[in-house]
Amino acid sequence: GFILAKTFAGVNIRESGSKSIGATNVLRVVKAHNPALAKKLGIATMILDALKGLLVIAAAKAVGLDLEVQWTIAVLAVLGHCFSPYLGFEGGKGVATGLGVVLILLPLEAVIGLAVWFIVGKKLKISSIASLTGLLGAVAASFVLHPGLEINGHGPLILIAVLILYKHIPNLLRLVQRQEQSVV
Repeated sequence: GFILAKTFAGVNIRESGSKSIGATNVLRVVKAHNPALAKKLGIATMILDALKGLLVIAAAKAVGLDLEVQWTIAVLAVLGHCFSPYLGFEGGKGVATGLGVVLILLPLEAVIGLAVWFIVGKKLKISSIASLTGLLGAVAASFVLHPGLEINGHGPLILIAVLILYKHIPNLLRLVQRQEQSVV
């Protein structure tokens, strides 16, 4: 998101909006400078952030790494996105990268989470609520669909969810203060 906004819109998204490098902030900040480009860059950011998680897990699977190692890589991919050493240990909120890793490791749960995100996003038009309810949907689905996962899935998935929730604390505070913006 940071590179796309800087390269194609000439804006530093880390200086505006939520200062996050994710798709929602790209959309909001670029929209103020170039509305025609905002949606394209927001979608590209979301896809690339998801691919960041998806590709590392696909590679881990392809070389035959154990499931526990794949989950470790999944957590580290989200952690690296949220706290990038290249950006002074700041980063995005981890939603799209989390989606990417879960698409490989728990595809049905990822689809459920994505459906919840889409429905809530269309209805409320508040990205943080849509993201967090989609996350909750995916985590809840994992307990229903795979009750015996234990450390092979639930533990790392919950850790990823906690990271994403932690990165959304400013959004939650803005929601309580009725200052969170919609993404129309």
